[in-house]
Amino acid sequence: MTGHSHDHDHHHDHDHSTLSEMDVRVRALETLLTQKGYIDPAAIDRIIETYEKEVGPHNGAQVVAKAWAEPDFKAWLLEDATAAIASLGFTGRQGEHMVAVENTPEQHNMVVCTLCSCYPWTVLGLPPVWYKSAAYRSRAVIEPRKVLADFGVSLPENTRIRVWDSTAEVRYLVLPKRPHGTDHLSTTELAGLVTRDAMIGTALI
Repeated sequence: MTGHSHDHDHHHDHDHSTLSEMDVRVRALETLLTQKGYIDPAAIDRIIETYEKEVGPHNGAQVVAKAWAEPDFKAWLLEDATAAIASLGFTGRQGEHMVAVENTPEQHNMVVCTLCSCYPWTVLGLPPVWYKSAAYRSRAVIEPRKVLADFGVSLPENTRIRVWDSTAEVRYLVLPKRPHGTDHLSTTELAGLVTRDAMIGTALI
């Protein structure tokens, strides 16, 4: 499988608190436009929240629902996520390679970007603020079980937690376990159950 995951004793030498040049430029521009009265920060926050939590993740939810409903698509997704996702019309913004990792009773997967905030925009929309925080980027690798507990996720002690580190070249999509009692649901209804956090691995569904 392309990419790499981290053991829990991985150490970090990166300065996670440093803003990228793009972050600095965007914040400066937003401040200037706000001061001049051209934009309403509250409106921008609402637009970002909508795309972050509602519009953006719909693409990924469709991918997950199709994998739950169609065994052949699921096998294709796990073998070649880039191609399987592209077949639904969702392709990488910069040609990055997609890898799907499946949650099972034996293994739970989490995604992090330890260097900055690499994230599969095409299928998940905008990354949540906490995904880009220094605390999440460092703690997810060092103490993933405690991070999951912070999100309200409690897993059996015998469930292995594997943390996948996204890069500019490789982005990950977690395939959550299909909830019990959903055999009667359509693909559209299944997609409505899938949350953004579940596709990052910080929620079960």
